[in-house]
Amino acid sequence: MELALTILLIIASLVMILLVLLHKGRGGGLSDMFGGGVSSSLGGSSVAERNLDRFTIGTGVIWFACVIALGLLKAY
Repeated sequence: MELALTILLIIASLVMILLVLLHKGRGGGLSDMFGGGVSSSLGGSSVAERNLDRFTIGTGVIWFACVIALGLLKAY
């Protein structure tokens, strides 16, 4: 069980890194320094951005659950 949770945690961590890097920069940060602030926003968030947000939140919940479960398994 511990091995399965560890593997799931590693996979969720890698997917989380990928999803966060896919997000569009909101400005004012490092993305502006490297030219990310040049593009203009054409209004609200698109369907793809909203789905990306949902996938990121879902992956974050899985990651958090794995961390808590591993902590509880190691405590007992």
